[in-house]
Amino acid sequence: MAKQIYDSIAMKRALTRMTYEIIEKNKGIDDLVLVGIKTRGVYLAQRIADRLKQLENAEVPVGQLDITLYRDDRHDASLAQDPVVNEADLGFDIKDKHVILVDDVLFTGRTIRAALDALMDIGRPKKINLAVLVDRGHRELPIRADFVGKNIPTAMDEQVAVYVDEVDGKDGIELKKL
Repeated sequence: MAKQIYDSIAMKRALTRMTYEIIEKNKGIDDLVLVGIKTRGVYLAQRIADRLKQLENAEVPVGQLDITLYRDDRHDASLAQDPVVNEADLGFDIKDKHVILVDDVLFTGRTIRAALDALMDIGRPKKINLAVLVDRGHRELPIRADFVGKNIPTAMDEQVAVYVDEVDGKDGIELKKL
């Protein structure tokens, strides 16, 4: 049984509000880059970039980050000891840039920790902020989002499902019982 939390219109509003907050906090978009965590974070980052272009009349680079090799919950013997993420994954240099890391759901914080490790292997940004569409709580690490679309308190036997049209054929957020 799934309960709809956000429909496509509410999701668009949340992303627009987050975009305004990003502009306000950074006093513009100078040296700003967006890095989406695969998979849905990439599409959310692109939507924020599109809105930034509408509002600020300037392009903000968007890259994608695959953090699979950096997960601390993967115990696959075939993974290399020192995994490498290529700059080609981003398509731009993050040195001395202000990086907005974008993901769909913030839960334990382990995905974000892995993303931070991957970013540091690529380069040394001036600053990193975190933007998430949903913060569901239950942190295991001291990580918090700077820009949040919706706080959704959850139980451990619940799952937050974020749908994006580019992958799922629809936009929305649902809360499901496991």
